[in-house]
This record gives sequence, C-alpha cells and structure tokens, in this order.
Amino acid sequence: MRVLRSALAMMLVAGSPAIFGALSCAPRSGEESAQPASPARSMTPVERGEYLVVITGCDDCHTPGALYGAPDFERRLSGSDLGWQGPWGVSYPRNLTPDVETGIGAWTDAEIERALRSGVKKDGTPILPPMPWPSLARLTPEDMAAVIAYLRSLPAVSHKVPAIVPPGQKASGGVLAFPPPPAWDAPRKP
Repeated sequence: MRVLRSALAMMLVAGSPAIFGALSCAPRSGEESAQPASPARSMTPVERGEYLVVITGCDDCHTPGALYGAPDFERRLSGSDLGWQGPWGVSYPRNLTPDVETGIGAWTDAEIERALRSGVKKDGTPILPPMPWPSLARLTPEDMAAVIAYLRSLPAVSHKVPAIVPPGQKASGGVLAFPPPPAWDAPRKP
C-alpha cells in the first residue's frame, strides 16, 4: 500500500486531474454514499470478504477505471491494462474473478492463500510490485477464508491482462512509472 500511496502522491504532484477525481471522497453522479460496515460478527464470510477487499484497496488496481475515478463495478476485480513500471519491469493487476481461463477460477483456495501470504503465484513465480501481499499476509485465517469466499462469489469475467514486461523492455500500453529510488529509499545490498 505504501508503494501505491507514493505513486498516487507523485501523480498528484504532477497534477493529474484523473487522480484528483479518483481520490475524491464525494460520491460521483449516480453513486450512492458508502454505508458503514456492519459488525464483523453479523456478516457472512462473503460479506466480510467484500468488506476486506474494499478496505484493503484491491479495487484501486484490479478494477478497470478505478485509478481514473470511474471504477466499473460490473467488471469488478477483472484486472487492468494499466501497467506499473519500476526496476522489476512492468506488472499488471491480474484478473481476480473466478474465470477459469483468465482469472483465478482454476486456482485452489490454498494456492490463493499462498499467493496472498507469500507473494508466490500458482506457477511458482513471484508476485511483482506494487501488489501489497506483505500486508495481506497478516490477515487472520478467518479473514483470509472470507476474502477467498468473496473472490469466488464474483461473476467470472473473461479478461486476459497483458503479460509482464521484463526490465529494460518497453510496454505497448499505458504505464505508471516509478522513478529510480533516491539514496534513502534504495534497497540495501546484502
């Protein structure tokens, strides 16, 4: 989440009008005001999972249009074609719907949990930044099960996001580029 906040702060400094709209707390036309969550003990696992997905900001990257101030909730969590560029190359928010071909429909609950707790995908490759899996790793077992139940409850959306672009190669679509880190923030050498 720190990476996402930093990226959004950089875009605000650059004066991106789309981001100002995305960060507005006011409902947009045709949108209802957010309702406070009911106590966790009165929620079903799917309701608790939806609540956790919302407060952890999953929609921000994984729902089309969210970073432009117009999230398309009919395609909720179906991934984005807006890439995140940094020293890791360019990564794209994956499709988290239960679509078997392009989403997580062929993943087991254990594979989803492993990805969220350890940053390792089903195929054994690492989940790249800016995905905040270290924060999600701290979910309780009950909350992790609720998030998984919620993801499984979504309508399957067929959407294959672009492939990861290795470092030094150019992405064909839009990207949010992280500048090289200043000395204070640079990763330490082992």
